[in-house]
Order: sequence, then structure tokens, then C-alpha cells
Amino acid sequence: MGKGRAQSVSTSVGVMRTDILTREYPPHIYGGAGVHVTELAAVLREHIEVEVRAFDGQRADPHVTGYEALGGGVGDASLDVLAHNLPMAKDCAGADIVHSHTWYANMAGHLAARLHGIPHVLSAHSLEPLRPWKAEQLGGGYAVSSWIEKTAYEAADGVIAVSAGMRNDILRCYPVIDPTKVRVVHNGIDVDAWVAPNTDEEKSAADAVVAHWGIDRNRPALVFVGRITRQKGLPYFLRAVEQLPPEIQVVLCAGAPDTKEIAAEVAGAVAKLQETRDGVIWIEKHLPRAELVAVLDACTAFVCPSIYEPLGIVNLEAMAVGLPVVASATGGIPEVVVDGETGLLVPIDQVTDGTGTPLRPDEFVSDLAAALTDAVSDVERARRWGQAGRARATQDFSWDTIGERTLGVYREILG
Repeated sequence: MGKGRAQSVSTSVGVMRTDILTREYPPHIYGGAGVHVTELAAVLREHIEVEVRAFDGQRADPHVTGYEALGGGVGDASLDVLAHNLPMAKDCAGADIVHSHTWYANMAGHLAARLHGIPHVLSAHSLEPLRPWKAEQLGGGYAVSSWIEKTAYEAADGVIAVSAGMRNDILRCYPVIDPTKVRVVHNGIDVDAWVAPNTDEEKSAADAVVAHWGIDRNRPALVFVGRITRQKGLPYFLRAVEQLPPEIQVVLCAGAPDTKEIAAEVAGAVAKLQETRDGVIWIEKHLPRAELVAVLDACTAFVCPSIYEPLGIVNLEAMAVGLPVVASATGGIPEVVVDGETGLLVPIDQVTDGTGTPLRPDEFVSDLAAALTDAVSDVERARRWGQAGRARATQDFSWDTIGERTLGVYREILG
């Protein structure tokens, strides 16, 4: 499905048109769902007409419509989501199918399907019942987001799960959904965009970035990339760092905290570590891709301590750069990271109340610390794992493959 091989996909009345509904779209991207939507829209445009409808105001692209909250909103975060969704749904007139992403846009897809008599497909990037800590962030708004998601999922014509683990979670959380409607289409990665510096110019620019942040290429280094949220498991990683040999550096590309409480918790833990060991580097700003690649390439291994992760685009990005990944064996992560081949998986037994909290947190922290120490103890092995990870990302998670599978879902639903 690469460039130069595009073939248009037609319906009985012309080329198929899908309207993709999303909160995030460039230049406003906050997480993995935004990356997914951006890449998916690009690869689908090689075959069908694509209109993107997103939050955060108008864009220059004529096929992207950005929306502000209708009437300026009402001043409540969850209700203002609906104030975005209403005009998004109205404007889907003329589409053959609507495809929504995350609860922020699910109601727009649900309403568009009913208003215009077209099928609604949604992609499941996360599930509200499995993120109960969001009540800490949204208060009563969590009940609103949960209602939106449940309503949209149970009425959708098709649900795309980003992993088999996510498919199981969907059917467990929403048992009224017909299992035949839930299909697995993994997240993808643009391996050409996530590649270690090659040219002299790229290496020079990367060296400048690495020097700026004080990363020592002559010492082993672990890197974490992610938002500061409960699901990313950062506090467990910071506890594990206390058990690491002193020569191991820790690079935290971590920002955008969900709440003041977790922001304070992480800040306190980092400050404590920096008092007792050197080489603890916290990069709070959102780095441009080239700078993030430079940071990744300067490190020995990538860490993903998530307690909830449907798939984990960050793991694919790290693998594409050539890093082995040490990750918790939860959600869709084992479908990406091959234990002993592209990194290490850390066992985690979790409570089933939706929080994902480890049943034995001290044991999880100790196991994580041991796996991290092991991963960086043999530099040549780490390099081999990294090479195998890039090969896996290239072969199994290309956007060409994900685009073809998504089109297959559209065709099946449209008949």
C-alpha cells in the first residue's frame, strides 16, 4: 500500500469517503492516539477520500476541519467535549462511513451515524472502565466520559481494537457487544521517521542535543517517554531506579501531568533520586521528533512500566530507533515486545478493579529493577535486541499494513 501503488476504493456512487473524528490532529498532538490518527489519515488518503474533523480550531489543510466548542462551551471539560461533537456530527453529511477515535470524539461518530444514516466505526485506544483514576482528574466528568464511551461502543457498527489484549478488554467491559463486530488492527509505526541519526550532519545535530541535556554516551542509560499519568506507571519506575547500580543513567522525557497530585508525586520522587545519585535527567518539555530520536539513540534501553497499555506506540518508536524495550507484561505490550528477542517483559499480577494496580507492588518494582539492570549489563546483547526490534517494527507494524487492514474493515461493514 506504499506510494506509487495507490488504487482508489469505490462505493456504488463513487470513491469511498471516510470522515475521521478525533480530538488530536497536528499541530495539536498529546499522545499515541493523535499519532495514530495522523498516520492513518495519511495512508488512507492514498486510496479513499478522507476528511478529518478535530478539536482545537481551524487548520490550513482544506481536508481538515478544526472545531472550537459550540457557543464557546459551558466551562465544564466533559460537557464541552459534547459542544465540539455536535457540529462535527452535523458536518459528516456526505460521508460513506465515520471513524471516531477516543471518547472525545465517539459521540460525534454515534450522532453522525444516526443523523446521516451511515455506519460508525470506532478505534479503541483505551477504555474508560479501565482508567478509574481519571475520576481524580475529571471528577463527575469521568461519569460523563464513561457514558459517552459505553453508548458509542454498544451501538457502533464496528469496533477496531489496537491489540488482541484490547479486544478481550472490550468484550469484558461491554459484554453486550457482538464479538464479531470487534476486529484487531494493530497500531503502526513510520519506521522511516524513527531512525537513528545516519549522516554526519544528523549525528552532529544529535550530539548537540545529547550534550545539551547532559547525557553521557559512555554510561549505560535507560529512557522513559510518556505523559505523567497513573496508567504509565512512572512512580513504579522511579522506585525501581532506587535499586539500580549507580552507574546507570536515567532519562525521563515526561510531562503533561494529568493532575496536580501525580505531578507533585513524580516531582518529589525525582528530587529524592537526584539527591542520592547522579545521572537522573528530567526533560519536561515536549521534544521535536528529531531531538527525541537523538535522546533515544543515546540511551541503552527503553523502559515502559505501564500498568495499562492497550498496545504502546512509544515502544514501537523506541524499537524503530533501535532500542531494546523493557516493559511490563500487560495489555497489548506482549504483542509488540518479544521477551528475550527484542527486550524483556516484566511479569505483573494486577487487581481486576480497573485500576491495574499491581497485586504485589514491591515485587513488581524489584522485578522491574532486576530486568532493567540485566538489559543494560550486556551492551552488545542490547544492540542485537535493538536491531531485532527495528526489524520487527518494520515487518509487522508498518502503516501500509495497518491501512490495508482498516480498509478491509470499512469494506466489510459497507458490504
